Amino acid sequence: MAHLRITFTAIFILATTLICSAQELPQTLIIVYRDGQQKSVTMPSGSRIDFNAGNMLVSHGKSVETIRASDVARIDFSPGRSIGFGVNHFVGKWEFGTGVGSQTFFVTLERNGQAHKTIGSPHGTWTVADGEARIKWDDGWTDVIRKVGNKHQKFAYEKGRSLEGEPSNVAEAKTLNSDPI
Repeated sequence: MAHLRITFTAIFILATTLICSAQELPQTLIIVYRDGQQKSVTMPSGSRIDFNAGNMLVSHGKSVETIRASDVARIDFSPGRSIGFGVNHFVGKWEFGTGVGSQTFFVTLERNGQAHKTIGSPHGTWTVADGEARIKWDDGWTDVIRKVGNKHQKFAYEKGRSLEGEPSNVAEAKTLNSDPI
């Protein structure tokens, strides 16, 4: 069974890599380990993945990285534009500024699209659109996490305010997730 799973994964990765290399864009793989940790791997043109003796060998030119295949839960793919900006980039715990002084609150974005916060209405749902996380809270507010320069910011829109308009407030958004291994 494990051999079949590894073979299927290898074929899937190979097919995806071939499709992406035809587009001349580097591909970013997000390797999700069984313990929940993640590692982003950029696959520039000419890179490859081999499977040998239960290991996944990721080759970038002369560099080869060995990852034990049995430790991998799955591999997610995202375009090579920037690391992240898909669901994997945003999943986890965040600290947001309230837009009032240095006050902050915490937001947790779950992989299943559920969102929770420690201020106001505690529940919402979220999606990724145009490379940003959009969180719709049950109280009608919407928070958007955007990358601005080298940092993330939270753009908050009160109920009825358009996302194309001026936000109600803008504050720092900081991920509290540990760096990928």
